[in-house]
Amino acid sequence: MLIDYPGLPASSKFSRSAFCFLFLIWKQETKVIYLYMTSHNGMRPQDIVLLLKIILWETKEWQYREIANDLNMSISDVSHSLNRSSVAGLFQPDRRKVARQKLHEFIKYGLHVVFPVLPGPIATGMLTAHSHPFYHEQFSAEDIYIWPDLNGSHRGQSILPLYKGTTIAAQNDEILYKLLASIDILRVGRPREINAAMGVIENYLL
Repeated sequence: MLIDYPGLPASSKFSRSAFCFLFLIWKQETKVIYLYMTSHNGMRPQDIVLLLKIILWETKEWQYREIANDLNMSISDVSHSLNRSSVAGLFQPDRRKVARQKLHEFIKYGLHVVFPVLPGPIATGMLTAHSHPFYHEQFSAEDIYIWPDLNGSHRGQSILPLYKGTTIAAQNDEILYKLLASIDILRVGRPREINAAMGVIENYLL
C-alpha cells in the first residue's frame, strides 16, 4: 500500500513499511542525540576532582561505590561525571585511565577560565590555596583563604570549592587535599604561587 507524506510533492509516495522504517531510524537517531546531550552537558567542576582521584588510585582496583564514598558523591554522580569526561577526551572508559596530558593542558590553560572564583566574605572553614599548610611554609601572605565548613577551625576569606563535598574528600585524602588547594591557587593566586602550584600538580599528572 502506498501513502502520501504531508509536505512532500504528490508524486512522492512511500509504502507503509518503508515509511515505518524511516520513522524508526529518525526515532533512534533522536534518542542517540538526547543521550549524548544528557551525558555531556558541559564539564562540571567535580569532574576534575574525580579525575584527580582516579589518578591517585590508578594502581588500585577501585569500584564506583568506593570512589563515590571517598569523594562524598553519589554513584550516579560518578557515572555521569565519567561520561562527560569520556566525551571530552579526558577519560578512557575501556582502560579506566585518565588522559593525563589532556587533563594537564585543561588545568593549566583553561580551568581558571571555565571555573573562575572570587574570594568571598570571612567565614569559618578549611584552609585552601596558598593558606594550605604545604604552601603556607613557602609564601607569606596576610590573606587567608578557606573553604566554608561549619566544622572548620580556621577563619578567612571564603573560596567556593569545586563541589560541595570538597572538604570531606580532602579530609579523606591528604594528597588530594594538596592538589585541590593547588587548583585554587590557579584560580586566585599570584604568578609566583601559580608556578609553584603547577609544579605540584605536574608531579602527579605527568
